[in-house]
Amino acid sequence: MNDQIGRVRGWRLVARCSLGAAVLLPATVIAQNADPVAVTAPASVAVPPVASAVSSRVVVPDSLFGRSGKLRFRLFSSSRVFALPILERLFGNSSDEAKPGVYQAAEDIMGRPFAFISLIPFGSKAGGAVGDYRVGFWPSERRRPRTEAYNNPEGFIEVTPANQDTYVSEHFRLRDFLTHDQKDVWPKYLVLREALVDKLELVIDDLTAHGVRVEHMVVMSGFRTPQYNAQGVGRGGRARDSRHQFGDAADVFVDNDGNGRMDDLNHDRRVDSRDARVILQAVERVERAHPELVGGASVYRATNAHGPFAHVDTRGARARWGRS
Repeated sequence: MNDQIGRVRGWRLVARCSLGAAVLLPATVIAQNADPVAVTAPASVAVPPVASAVSSRVVVPDSLFGRSGKLRFRLFSSSRVFALPILERLFGNSSDEAKPGVYQAAEDIMGRPFAFISLIPFGSKAGGAVGDYRVGFWPSERRRPRTEAYNNPEGFIEVTPANQDTYVSEHFRLRDFLTHDQKDVWPKYLVLREALVDKLELVIDDLTAHGVRVEHMVVMSGFRTPQYNAQGVGRGGRARDSRHQFGDAADVFVDNDGNGRMDDLNHDRRVDSRDARVILQAVERVERAHPELVGGASVYRATNAHGPFAHVDTRGARARWGRS
């Protein structure tokens, strides 16, 4: 019984560490699980290293599950976690060797599927690659960053065929945000921030509240490695310092019928940029309600290669372009 109490207390401490603030798990989660079971993790995954400080760049949500209440993951890195003894007790692994991985928490304790993900430090990148996966070079590796938001990412999520379907929220999985290249190279490496996923879930909630049915929001483009992003840089194309490289941007559209294109969201019997504007309107409302999630947003028209879509990011400052 003492071990069980210790695990509950451990989870509450982990919640505080991962949020960077004194935020406990919701009381209902603890109360409904008087006899929680141990947390499980892949045998090959070790506990993340002890950290000395909490990242100042983390957007702190209201709870472990985000402002939307629909997040299903939290990231661990050397800049976020300082509870190695607690983690070792929870995951049953006393190894000092820090390996990346996805730690699946017991649903009995969390009340839903939930993953704690250990990041590979950015310093593990060798030249333009992480392992066999080519990523290129971030802007601040070669020049001074324009603002703190353009600093190098803190680390990478290692995505494998086995963990790519891990849900990071109610509607999204890890694989939804992967760069669209190097199809046969595994593992792949992903940069993703909780704030972006949380904002997308809030946008879905807002659309639903305004009578727009959203069963499937497609991430047409999530994380883009600098190498991949550079292929489209140019007039009318991608920005050289695109937010997609920092894990806090996504190009999205609603596709309930599964035809690979935007649905008729405004019910005018046409599919065009006006439907993407419906998403933009939801983004505006979400940012007014949650100014800490402010970022860039824009509407893009259809081309021969794709249908209309909306860009959404959480760069920390309001930005609009094009006809947005």
